[in-house]
Amino acid sequence: MRNLADAGIRFYLILVLVFLYLPILVMAVLAFNKSPLYALPFQFDLVWFKALAENDRLLKAGLNSVLIALANTVIATSLGTMAAVAFGRYTFRGKTMMQALLFPPIAIPWLVIGTAMLVFFFWIGRAMGYPGIARGLHAILLGHVALSLPYVIFVVGARLNDYPKALEEAAATLGATPWQVFRRVSVPILAPGVVAASLFAFAVSFDQFVISYFLAPPGVTTLPVEIYTSIRKGFTPEINAISTIIILVSMGLMLIVARFYRFGGERSGNE
Repeated sequence: MRNLADAGIRFYLILVLVFLYLPILVMAVLAFNKSPLYALPFQFDLVWFKALAENDRLLKAGLNSVLIALANTVIATSLGTMAAVAFGRYTFRGKTMMQALLFPPIAIPWLVIGTAMLVFFFWIGRAMGYPGIARGLHAILLGHVALSLPYVIFVVGARLNDYPKALEEAAATLGATPWQVFRRVSVPILAPGVVAASLFAFAVSFDQFVISYFLAPPGVTTLPVEIYTSIRKGFTPEINAISTIIILVSMGLMLIVARFYRFGGERSGNE
């Protein structure tokens, strides 16, 4: 009976994985199909990757997305980690209210947040006498940082709560300075959480469409916005090609990080 239950659970999980990955697999396979209309039989060809290499607009948008996502990762991870340590290690007035205010940016539709940011930046620009600063890569970056911060704080905070403060106190009792406690005790333990949080920050920024669409000035765009614009004009397999490259790079990074930081936990001896 137990074997039947295990088989049922395994079959259910396989169905979930198929549901998640089958559309991606189909898109990746069609990126190598010669036909622009996805006609069968399948004919292997790299014509769409060659076309992608000559598509300056799509490549420039992809470069903008990567640069913004990298900058967002550094800024949001640094600020979010410091905020998580402050929430986890210190008690101060208004702490509970501040923690509760981290949820709305996640729960509120991004369309509403994008509109609010556009109005806010426009108002700030007019107040300063520079209405042109309402839109641009700087505005997109600030918007992405604002969206990423709650994710970083929650992920690092969860990691911070997993290990007892007594470890830091024990190191201090043995004569370690505050800097030595932070560098040799806190940082190694927090590192997996910080890495996971940075991946969240990168993914949130790289995949962000609404904020980028609202805050991008004319002539400047990011990859999600450019893909959306291209689809409106007519879907081309070049989008499949660049999406396939992004998926392979993203999955490779995730596997490397998971391998070194063992996000899935330690293997048991009988596995």
